[in-house]
Amino acid sequence: MATLSKPFRALVVGCSGTIGTAFMDLLEQHPDCSAVTGLSRQTHPPIDYFDPASIESSALSLATQAPFQLIINTIGALHSDSFMPEKRLDDLNAEQLHQMMQINAIGPALTLRHFSKLLDPQHSVMVTLSAKVGSIEDNRLGGWYSYRASKAALNMLLKTAAIELDRTKPNAVLIALHPGTVNSDLSKPFRGQQIGRPASDAVADMFKVIDGLTKEDSGSFLTYSGEKLPW
Repeated sequence: MATLSKPFRALVVGCSGTIGTAFMDLLEQHPDCSAVTGLSRQTHPPIDYFDPASIESSALSLATQAPFQLIINTIGALHSDSFMPEKRLDDLNAEQLHQMMQINAIGPALTLRHFSKLLDPQHSVMVTLSAKVGSIEDNRLGGWYSYRASKAALNMLLKTAAIELDRTKPNAVLIALHPGTVNSDLSKPFRGQQIGRPASDAVADMFKVIDGLTKEDSGSFLTYSGEKLPW
């Protein structure tokens, strides 16, 4: 039996990014979504992964709107104005490692901590976007050290949280979801416009996976097509 109830109320964390905006558009038009709320650095309240206190405060500010049956966290980073993914060991530096961990692992972990309290205990889904390159077993090309490491850390944090919520909120499903290559600012330096899909297509595929999740899927690492990925 699918976990996502109908109707459902949704929350998109990172609603100003390419994928977050596409999720907002899909959910605002979806007949089973009765309401959708978006959070970003520009919203009130704001959420900013370089300001950990904002994660807790934004969650607390939404407590009166809870419970949510669907929470989707789309925040993530691969590069910045000052660095690109490392190709070799000699490219490793502390600042880049720290920033990637802050955005891709620490921020999402604190989001799991504070926003899981807003989940409907009767039936709910919390999705965190991860990346296939965060799979240790699937790593065949190397490179991209800090991005791979931060997504692998995220996957472990989410898996561990899913085990705990199985005891405290047994009707909640937590998954890591790989969106594939999407035409976005994240993928643009890596031929994203040529090899990536439109965000609307990627989000439609991901929502099909979300809509079909069952309790047995909690703690899984899935692709946009529903395929289970190795950790």
